[in-house]
Amino acid sequence: MLRGVRGATTVEQNERVCILERTSELLTKIIETNRIEPEDIGAAIFSATPDVTAAFPAAAARESGWSEVPLFGAQEIEVVNGPQMCIRVLILLNTDKMQKDIHHVYLHGAQVLRPDLIHK
Repeated sequence: MLRGVRGATTVEQNERVCILERTSELLTKIIETNRIEPEDIGAAIFSATPDVTAAFPAAAARESGWSEVPLFGAQEIEVVNGPQMCIRVLILLNTDKMQKDIHHVYLHGAQVLRPDLIHK
């Protein structure tokens, strides 16, 4: 069965190291929280707000060993009063878990996107 796992984080600076560190932190938390094996990932879609340009967030997945996982990156639309310096990911996961058993992860300034999921 295919399930979606969402996550997001923010960076303080538009710098390669910051982008890769925060994205890696996000992916690690998603993997640990949901007990995901990379071979169970069908694909991962990354997006970033227009002010994140110093690195591709998907590069953090490659550096973490996701060499066989199809990755895709996109730019978020600019929304008035939307979060700034934000990186999002949607992981398409092959799993027997029910969608209600999937734990989405929102870190740092991205917690405002889904405050209802922060304490799950």
